[in-house]
Amino acid sequence: MLETMATPRPEPVPLHEHAMDNLRYIRRTLERAGEFTAVPGIGGMLMGSTALVAAWIAGPRTSAPRWLAVWLVEAVVALLIGIAGAAIKSKRVRIPLLSGPGRKFVAGLAPAMLTGAVLTLVLFRQGVPGVLPGVWLLLYGAGVVSGGAASVRVVPAMGAFFMLAGAVALFLPAASGDLLLAAGFGGLHIVFGTIIAVKYGG
Repeated sequence: MLETMATPRPEPVPLHEHAMDNLRYIRRTLERAGEFTAVPGIGGMLMGSTALVAAWIAGPRTSAPRWLAVWLVEAVVALLIGIAGAAIKSKRVRIPLLSGPGRKFVAGLAPAMLTGAVLTLVLFRQGVPGVLPGVWLLLYGAGVVSGGAASVRVVPAMGAFFMLAGAVALFLPAASGDLLLAAGFGGLHIVFGTIIAVKYGG
């Protein structure tokens, strides 16, 4: 009896440690199941602005290597703006950029972007660059719709408008593709970027 009483008992775990563990679990669960709210509205507006500049610099000559080079540079610039904008916004709302919803957003967007890169090289080499504006808009829209399933409602809606612009560009004469590039990557980004900035905080 005395031996049993003398045996040291394990220290009880403090209540606050249990509470912190529960809070961490709840936060991880919400991050996996929640929405990706770090889509940058202001970043989208900047992406639209640079696209309008690119459309003005590139001009309507879709068969010229310079035209393709301008739009490829614009794609890189827009990507960097988007990443920087999302990183800043996610830091402000204190949610990791690559949380569960963030990873879903990237996983939905990346395949369409990689497909667009491959098709760009193939179609330009095959001598049919006139279809590139429609292909770019359509694939970008598809990626945004897919990735936007993990985001707020306005994001997949924006993707749907991009897909519509891409479909229209593919059925119209090639000369109209440049106008739709400006209207899509320029105008739609500015319009929806403004909505996101106002309604979802930057």
